[in-house]
Formats: sequence, structure tokens, C-alpha cells
Amino acid sequence: MRRLYVLLLQLVAFSNFVRATTEVYAGLRHRLTPRSNPITIPIHVQYSREIGDNGTVGAGWAEVASSQDRQSYFAIIKAGAISFKVALDTASSDLWLVSSACNTDTCRPVPRYPLSYQSPTFLQVNNNMTSFNASYADGTFASGFLARESIELANLTVPNQPFGMVTNSNVSLTDKASGIMGLGFPRLSSISNSTINSTSFFANLSQQGLLEYPLFAFSLTRNLSGAVDASVVVNASQIGWNKVAPFPPFGSENNISSYFQWAIPLSGFSVNGTQVAPQPTYPEIRESSLALFDIGTSGIYGPYQDVTRLYSLINGARLVDSSGQWAIPCNTLAPISFSFGSRNYTLQPSDYMIGPTTGNPDLCLSWPRALPPSSDGIDWQMGSPFLRTVYSIFSFGINNQEPPLIGLYPLQQPSNSTNTTQSSNIISSIFSANSATVTTTLPNVLLATPTYSTPPYALNSSLSAPIGVIVSSGLATSTYSALFGQQTSLLNTSALPTISPTPTVFTYVLTDAVGLVTTSVSTRVAAITLGLPPGWSAASSLQSSFSMTILGTLVAFLWTLHTIL
Repeated sequence: MRRLYVLLLQLVAFSNFVRATTEVYAGLRHRLTPRSNPITIPIHVQYSREIGDNGTVGAGWAEVASSQDRQSYFAIIKAGAISFKVALDTASSDLWLVSSACNTDTCRPVPRYPLSYQSPTFLQVNNNMTSFNASYADGTFASGFLARESIELANLTVPNQPFGMVTNSNVSLTDKASGIMGLGFPRLSSISNSTINSTSFFANLSQQGLLEYPLFAFSLTRNLSGAVDASVVVNASQIGWNKVAPFPPFGSENNISSYFQWAIPLSGFSVNGTQVAPQPTYPEIRESSLALFDIGTSGIYGPYQDVTRLYSLINGARLVDSSGQWAIPCNTLAPISFSFGSRNYTLQPSDYMIGPTTGNPDLCLSWPRALPPSSDGIDWQMGSPFLRTVYSIFSFGINNQEPPLIGLYPLQQPSNSTNTTQSSNIISSIFSANSATVTTTLPNVLLATPTYSTPPYALNSSLSAPIGVIVSSGLATSTYSALFGQQTSLLNTSALPTISPTPTVFTYVLTDAVGLVTTSVSTRVAAITLGLPPGWSAASSLQSSFSMTILGTLVAFLWTLHTIL
């Protein structure tokens, strides 16, 4: 009885405190009620969703954040009238943002969408009762509910864009990033599959004809939507174009093959000029291995049957753990090349080496890493170590006219020689400058290469899925005039839309919702406050987040009292 009396006194005191902050959430429209109809985003293998700490961004541009072994791409968007920085990802299709209701250790440090803000462009979906769940292969997740909001990127606005409002997450979002914007195909979107009349953000831009051409592109310094960067691509004829592979349906999904992932055939790879033919996991279904181009992944991954043969061509290479990580002598000078179509793209040692190990500074961890077979038939995954050596162009395709394509333009024009242009001194100086030593416990014995059983093919193998097939839906609207058609080379090179950004360097200033300022260097000038609605101050933003914490605590307190009574 005494315990009940103490709880009642605490409840009275607590209710008086909450009454003083009522105005903060009195008009709250985003009801935090239990969700129904859980959905899961299908995400291919992701080694890490962690985002780098050194990035700079520009409004309408996505700048690159780099560290010694990872690289991420970002963009500034507006959700309603609130600016947010999001990580871009080609291996998913949905947009999600953390909200003020997410108070996990990974959510609290980043700008969050304030649920108490009455955005005039916000629309509920099913009274906020439709669940959003994103699960990643590294064990992280983001969950919440679906909503609609006006989303702006690079002065292009999509009203009523569906997105995930995250209320719980353990995804590491550093460098002020508040969520992820997926740039994959609509079929990959769980939001599109659960909400009527909805599709992904880039699909919306393409289907509404808002772009000069339905493509987006990435380089080491900037990312563009709708055009190619003419300051990088000085000779468009040097772009190697590759048709994207369609995928059959999963089980009883439907009876039509369609585009699912940004995956293209890998025709070969080599070490120091010695060519090796890839071995696809399902040769009876696919004649060639497929490589997924994933800007959200920090490494290069391949199947054991290929990666083992690649490292057999490097003297002193050894498998060092069960995750498929190899180490090679740090004085290795051999270049590694990957072939897509008829073109080779070469990585120098400083591109594919991760860094020296602490257990043996003469051994360096290296990409690619080996993975067990994947049931979707995607064998390789090309992340930032490869993508930072090329200017990559993702052409979305046009319904009834043109398949999706990936264009690759080498940032360093290839030499006629197969020998590396890097010396061991150059490689050592790069590692030294980046403090690139990797904490590693090396095994005392040589590890045997593991063997895996091939899982059953997850898709409908009775339906054909020829590379570059023309489809009638899911791509850009047919109001665009196709530049490619069925060809893998431009019919009219001069027709490829380009932009020539100014090379002038400016100081770039970012301010988060609590007033912390970050200053860095960028190719555009801007001053943007993240996560703060118009007319709000940092104090009101903090009060809003705090009020949501109070509300959650009060609910927990009342539930405790209820169980005692």
C-alpha cells in the first residue's frame, strides 16, 4: 500500500510537469499507436551501413564522405519545409527519415523530423497505422510508420511522396545524416508494395517527366540527377554502357520478369593481366555472373569460387577469417581489373588494399571479400573501392522503349601496359597519411577455404529474363525520347544531357537543429540548417524532442501503475 501511495504522489508531480509542456505537443497529428501490417524491405548483402565522418554536401548535389576504407554518397533534401541530409543507396528503393520519437543511441545525435511540427504538406497514411520496417544484412534495422510528405531534391519536388517515419532504429547515421534515400527500382520498394498509388522518389521523378533525362550519376566529388557532369566526362564516347539484368518473379509474385536491382553481367576479372572467367552460382539459369552496383556498400564482394581464384594469382595471399577476408603482402603491386562488356576497369593497389594489419604490418587486408552463394543469383557486389575509380551513370530506362543501363567512365584513362603505375613507396605513403592500420587478429595457421551448399534459386526459374529486355511498366514514362533503344552505345552522343558545374570552391556551412555548426569546403556555397522547421529555434526543437520523451515515459509510468492496481 505504501508503494502505491508513493507512485500516486509521483504521478501527480509528473502530471503537473507534463501540463507545463502541453503546448508543445497539443496539436500532435502523428499518433504513436501500435502499427499493423508489418513490411520488410528486401536489401541485398550490406557489409556496413555506417556513414563516414568527413563529408560535405551542397543543396541539390550529393557530396562524398570518405575515410580510409569506406565512402558514402549524400544529398540534401527537403521534407516539407525542413532540410535533411540523407545517405543515397542504389540497393534499396525507399526513403526513410528518423523522427523525434526515435530516442535510440543512433537516433539522438542526428537531426530528426519533429513530430509536433504541423507541416501543411504532411499527409497521414491509414491514420499512421501502416508499419514501415527496413532490415539490413548486418543486423541493423529501422522501423516506424508510413506517411506522405512533399520531398524536394535539387529544386525538383514530388508532392505526397510516401516515406518511412522512423521511430526505432539502430542504423548508424553519423555526419548529420537523418536517413536513407533508395534509388533502386520500384519492384524493390516495400512501400510501393504496401501503399496504393505510390512508388519510389526517383521513379516518381522519372514517371512524371520532371528530369531532362531519367538518369542519375555519381563521381568522387558530386552527384547529379537528370544529366551527366561535363566537367568529368570530357569524351562521352569513352563511356561503357551495360544493359541491366531483369529478374524473374519470386514464387507466385506474378508471371512477368522485370527490373529489380542495378545488376549487370561481369564478363571477367584479372590480376596483373592474367584473365579469369567468372563462375556463376546458377549456370543453368544465368550464362554470366551478375554484379550489383551498390553505392551504399563500403567494399567489393564476390563468391568464393571466384575470389579464391583471384587471390591464387597474388603471391602470399591468405584467408584470415571466416567472414571471407583475405590479406596480401603490402608490397603487392599487381593491378586488379574487372571487365564489363568489352571494357576493362583497373584498380591499383591503393584502390583495393584496406590497410596493414596490426598483427603483421607487412600484411594488408584487401578487397574483394568472399561471400557464400546468394539465392537471387547476384554473385558480385561493387561498392566504393570500385565506384571511386569510375564516373557511374544509372539510366533508369523508358517503358516500351529502352532498358535500364549502367554507364562506366574511367576516371583514370587506362594504360596500354598491364603493369601498375604505383610503386610500393606510393602505397606506403598513402597508408601512412591516412593512418590506415587495421586492428586485426591473424590466425596462427593457414585457413582452409570453406565450402557452401548452393541454396535453391529463390526466383521463378521457369520464366526467362534476358538481359536488357524491354518492359512496359516500372520505368520512366514513354514521353521521353530514347537515346539508347536496344543499343549499348549512344545513337547520338551530343544528345546526352550534360551540366557543367562551376569549379569555384566555397566555404560550406551546416547547422543542425541544436545550433551546432560544421564548416567545410565544397564546390557550391550554401548555408543550411538541418532538421529545423521554419520559424523554430534550436530551443523549440529541443523542447519538442524532450516532450516526446516525456510522453513515452508517462505512458510507461501509467502502465506500471495499471499493473500494480
